[in-house]
Amino acid sequence: MKFRLVSKFKPTGDQPKAIEKLVAGIGSKVRHQVLLGVTGSGKTFTMAGVIERTQKPTLVISPNKTLAAQLYQEFREFFPQNAVHYFVSYYDYYQPEAYIPQTDTYIEKDAKINETIDRMRHEAVQDALSRKDTIVVASVSCLYNIGSPEDYQDIALDLTKGQKIQRRNLLAHLASLQYQRNDMDFAPGTFRVRGDSIEIFSVTGTELVRIEMTGDRVEELAVSQNIIQPSWNTADSYRFFPAKFWVTPQDKLAIAMENVRAELQESLQELRKVEKLLEAQRLEQRTNYDLELIEESGYCHGIENYSRHLEFRAPGSPPFTLLDYFQGDFLVFVDESHLTLPQMRAMAVQDRARKLALIEYGFRLPSAVDNRPLTFEEAFERIPQAVYVSATPGDYEMQKSKPHIAEQLIRPTGLLEPSIEIRPTVHQIQDVIKEIEKHKAKKQRVLVLTLTKRLAEDIAEYLAQRGISAQWLHSEVKTLERPKLLEDFRRGTYDAIVGINLLREGLDLPEVALVAILDADKEGFLRNETTLIQTMGRAARHPEGKAILYADTLTFSLKNAIKEIERRKRIQETYNKKYRIIPQPVRKDIRPWGFADAKATTVAEFGPIKDIELLQREMRDAARNLDFERAAQIRDLIKKLGAPSEA
Repeated sequence: MKFRLVSKFKPTGDQPKAIEKLVAGIGSKVRHQVLLGVTGSGKTFTMAGVIERTQKPTLVISPNKTLAAQLYQEFREFFPQNAVHYFVSYYDYYQPEAYIPQTDTYIEKDAKINETIDRMRHEAVQDALSRKDTIVVASVSCLYNIGSPEDYQDIALDLTKGQKIQRRNLLAHLASLQYQRNDMDFAPGTFRVRGDSIEIFSVTGTELVRIEMTGDRVEELAVSQNIIQPSWNTADSYRFFPAKFWVTPQDKLAIAMENVRAELQESLQELRKVEKLLEAQRLEQRTNYDLELIEESGYCHGIENYSRHLEFRAPGSPPFTLLDYFQGDFLVFVDESHLTLPQMRAMAVQDRARKLALIEYGFRLPSAVDNRPLTFEEAFERIPQAVYVSATPGDYEMQKSKPHIAEQLIRPTGLLEPSIEIRPTVHQIQDVIKEIEKHKAKKQRVLVLTLTKRLAEDIAEYLAQRGISAQWLHSEVKTLERPKLLEDFRRGTYDAIVGINLLREGLDLPEVALVAILDADKEGFLRNETTLIQTMGRAARHPEGKAILYADTLTFSLKNAIKEIERRKRIQETYNKKYRIIPQPVRKDIRPWGFADAKATTVAEFGPIKDIELLQREMRDAARNLDFERAAQIRDLIKKLGAPSEA
């Protein structure tokens, strides 16, 4: 399908000119362009207009998960008939593996994977491989290694109606794709067997597939996109993609494992030569354990550290990332580029420093250093054309893009930049409370910006004690909880949100009439010119928008930020006067967060299981095989279904 933009709005203000300039640049194969758009000027709508005009598959890279979630929701509304996906780090909690030589402290990798995000990542790469009308909104984690797209496609299982395949081989192939057999807890990435019928829950969590076998022949294929109450539609064929990344074909796996063993022997020899006997023993024990797991099950904890061998890459070569899953020509928008580009530049450097310590002290093979994100230069070698989007673009993107800079300084609503007031820091909390009370009476919302996570939590708690409904928001709030929190904020569940830097760029909160910046004169990353402009911009979507800066000194950053805000205000005032525009408030529906309608993930959501006899037979088989834990689980399920368990 082609991209088709659906919106009740038409490009106005600076939007038509910006769209035309960007489209012309893309058509002329210009590699770097800038969309310099003020807060509230409709940059996302302009991006959508460019996508529709150019008809290119698109990757949008955002600096954090919260902004990525907002963009994902907006693009889904603009392109309801096309494939729009969300691709961010799937960890709710992540502690990378590390070693601190100074204290002889080894920190084991510890992570909690969010299964919903994991499914969405698979859905994104599958559509990027197979559809031209794909938009993926991602965080900078899209530059991390996720395995070869060639292997991801080649190892996929293609089934067609009437195909001859032994039932045993079919189940073995599903297992090699890391689908797990689970007849009780039927969740994405699992399959269950009912006599001659095999049901598979796709790894994306969006489809159920039923295979009817007659002997060694696929008699029927049926697919249901209704997960809770399956409605089966016959299909002529179906492709099962792997349930995990880094799944290597069996013919390649044996060779890859031999290459790992060869590297292990070389590393052991080097360590023993310099009398690092403890490190050698540690490396040998750990690597052999991982190899046994991979050979037995095709997977192990930390398998990504062997990715160079599994993908047959040369030492030092770039890893495969989401960029490699886009087929042919595609377009990249770097949202809030003044933040995103520095993150992209720093990732590979930080990752390498951590890996080198692990390698030196025998925790990992030298090839582990090639499990890494792309370097800044490698990333842009793979990006055909980039558009940097920001209200405050940095020097790098401005220099790269000259003269291809599209300015979007006019707001279609006619709204002006917020008024600015500077107040002393003494008693600033008490003053903020008074301001929140004033805006609460008008049913307006307030953002409070502080400097540390602990301070944000303490202030939110103090506000609550004073009768103000407040919540804190920082990086420790789980990925999928952040958009819901902001949705509740817009609805009025909270009068104020206290944060640090997640409340700066891009957040679309038209109910916010006041932004209060505490300690605004503390010059640094959180109080520099760019950050101050971005933060004050959160109040630019409200006709009574105001920013209060608590400062005792008018710093260099404060002066420049205020000067730029006033310049942009004059441009808008001139436009409003010329076209007789009366500023109008932003009206934006409060939509339920997109994951509220999450797909069914367990067998309990599919209604009762009728084949009690089969469950009883499986329970007896498990007990006979001394797998008493599984037998007990099946027994409990049978009891829950209201049948005797024979136990």
